[in-house]
Amino acid sequence: MLKARRDAAMKVAESLFATEKAIDAALASAAEFHGTLITARADANVSALIAHDAFEVAASAFAALARARCDIIETHKRLSEAKIQIGLRTVSVGDAGPKPPAGLTGSSHLSVVA
Repeated sequence: MLKARRDAAMKVAESLFATEKAIDAALASAAEFHGTLITARADANVSALIAHDAFEVAASAFAALARARCDIIETHKRLSEAKIQIGLRTVSVGDAGPKPPAGLTGSSHLSVVA
């Protein structure tokens, strides 16, 4: 029974890590795209008003990807708790570095500015 739980946990972990990697890749690509929009406008020597609506929509897409990253990180934390609940506290999956302390949210030091 423990082997079945461990095998299931490994499947879930592999899928989770692939999802995290895909979201990070999409964020990086979206950031690069945003930079290209800005550079292309400057290179073409056109007004900032040109395609500004496209720029705003691209920014919204980036924000949605950032929100998806927050959600998948929260999923990761909750699955770590579930791993303990099913008796796999000492099972380690993945080869990433150590996780930050449980109380660390990663964004608590950020604040909205005008």
